[in-house]
Amino acid sequence: MEYNIADIMKAIPHRYPFLLIDKVVDLVPGESAIGIKNVTINEPFFPGHFPQKPVMPGVLILEAMAQAAGILAISKLGADAEGKVVYFMAIDEAKFRKPVVPGDQLRMHITTIRGRGAVWKFQAVAKVDEQVVAEAKLTAMMAAE
Repeated sequence: MEYNIADIMKAIPHRYPFLLIDKVVDLVPGESAIGIKNVTINEPFFPGHFPQKPVMPGVLILEAMAQAAGILAISKLGADAEGKVVYFMAIDEAKFRKPVVPGDQLRMHITTIRGRGAVWKFQAVAKVDEQVVAEAKLTAMMAAE
């Protein structure tokens, strides 16, 4: 199963400049998915982080992973997810291994650790060219808008 940008925009409320995933592929509803972010020099954060050596901020990598995790949760809940938003509750064991720069394709491998009811927990690993650049455990809650 796959979500293109139009599907993503129907599923989550994020918009430019804070919509940080372009596509979700290899989605097994409620189990696993890969979120894709094509990183370009045109990102609004690069002029300030850092002008001479642009690096994607780690907190935005975490946010991109969380958005992909939100799509994974929504894919499992289907119609039950309508009118609900996925909110971050916790970020645990976050590690940053390598900078993400313009031209990279960030592939966020998301696996559900626990997903029932309103609270979900995920393992998230972000890779560029099969090298791990960041990882974390994410906890999120589904709530009415």
